[in-house]
Amino acid sequence: MELKDLEFACFYETIIRIRRNYEKSTGLEKFYNESPDCILLDLMLPKMNGWEVCKMIRIENKQVPIIMLTGKGESYDIVQGLDMGADDYIVKPFDPNVLMARVKSVLRRTILSDSEKDNLQFSNIVINMKEYRVLIDGKQVTLAPREMELFYYLAMNPNQVISRQQLLDRIWGYEFDGDPRTVDVHIKRIRDKLVANNADWSVITIRGVGYRFEEKNHE
Repeated sequence: MELKDLEFACFYETIIRIRRNYEKSTGLEKFYNESPDCILLDLMLPKMNGWEVCKMIRIENKQVPIIMLTGKGESYDIVQGLDMGADDYIVKPFDPNVLMARVKSVLRRTILSDSEKDNLQFSNIVINMKEYRVLIDGKQVTLAPREMELFYYLAMNPNQVISRQQLLDRIWGYEFDGDPRTVDVHIKRIRDKLVANNADWSVITIRGVGYRFEEKNHE
């Protein structure tokens, strides 16, 4: 299915589609000139690959949700896209209903930011959800948007065990039908960044149960 067939499904005020038959400048100009609620980004662009476009978009806007469209479905491509700042991915060909479910899921992020406490602090960690920024000892630590959402949600519930399914439902949405182990991958990235920056708190795995954000035991 081609993206042009999804015109009927664009029921949000603005959804920018950067697709195969767009010139590089056209798609980015639309992003720069409009205020998209969500971006559907085809990785196989004619003049610039989707990873480069994703990186350029993230420089300008840390919060707009980006869903990668890929025909490969290979883990390397998916991981690289997520590392560049994409929120989700979907493999072509796809069911338009599945795509719309993914769009609704990533758009919930703005609701999360607007409806809950924007600033959290735990010892040497400061989390600013409104700006999508994490500081550790005053130094900014880069988290991909999905990592930020996961980290923020865990931090909103410190010292509480949150199950993988709870995180999937809350962050990815109830319609998510992908691999649930994606939570584990994102959690590992968050944990690695906390350790690398000497954070006083960490995300602990409670085997068979879930995850808990807690202060390190300094002995």
